[in-house]
Amino acid sequence: MNTTDIFEDDFLSQDELLTRLEEKTSVLKNERIQEAFKAIDRRDFVRSDYQIEAYEDYPLPIGEGQTISQPTTIAFMLELLDPQEGDVVLDIGSGSGYTTALLGYMVGKTGKVIGLEIYEDLIDFSRENLEKYNMDWVEVRKSEGGVPEIEEAPLDRVLVSAGAEEIPQALIDQLKAGGVIVLPIKDMEDRDTLLRIEKEKTGKLIKKSFPGFRFVPFQQ
Repeated sequence: MNTTDIFEDDFLSQDELLTRLEEKTSVLKNERIQEAFKAIDRRDFVRSDYQIEAYEDYPLPIGEGQTISQPTTIAFMLELLDPQEGDVVLDIGSGSGYTTALLGYMVGKTGKVIGLEIYEDLIDFSRENLEKYNMDWVEVRKSEGGVPEIEEAPLDRVLVSAGAEEIPQALIDQLKAGGVIVLPIKDMEDRDTLLRIEKEKTGKLIKKSFPGFRFVPFQQ
C-alpha cells in the first residue's frame, strides 16, 4: 500500500457517508431522499481538486466563492421541502448541480426542475455534471440575480441555497397553493435561519424556522 492509498483510506466512501447520515444524524429518514442520495453521486459534482473529500460531511469549494453544501444540510432541506413525483421545482443557487440532480431524481420524468445560477462557470460545470444522469426534465438557466418570472409557474416547490435578507415576494407570488419554499434568512448575528414556508389555498403562509445555519449570500 502506498502513501496515496493510506491518505485515501482516511476519507469516507459514499456508502460510509450514507450510513453515517442514516445512523448518526436526524436526517435522511425519508425513503425517497435516501434513494436519491444513493442514485446521485456527490463526487460527480465536486471539483477535481476535492474529489477525495467528496463523501465528507462538510461543504467544499466549487469556484466563484461558492460551495457544494454539507450533505447533512442538503438532506435536512430536502426533508423540509418534501418534493413529490411530478412536481415543478425551482432550485435557486444551483451551484455545481448537485441539489438540482437530487431534485430531478425525486420528481421523476413527469416533473420539472429548473436550476438558477448567476455564475457562467458554474452553469457550464453544472450542465456538464448533469449530463452524466440523462435527466432531460432537469435544466440550469442563467440568472441575473433576484427572482425572475418562471414560465412554468405556479411552482410546487422552491429550494433556495443562499441566505436572503427577507423572503422574496416574487417567490410567494409564483408558488402554487399548497406549495412549499425552503430558504435561509439572515439573522441579527449574520447567521442563517432555515424557513419552511407553506402557502395555503387562502394565500396564508405557514412558517416554521430552524436556526443555526450558514449560507453564501443571496444575490438580489
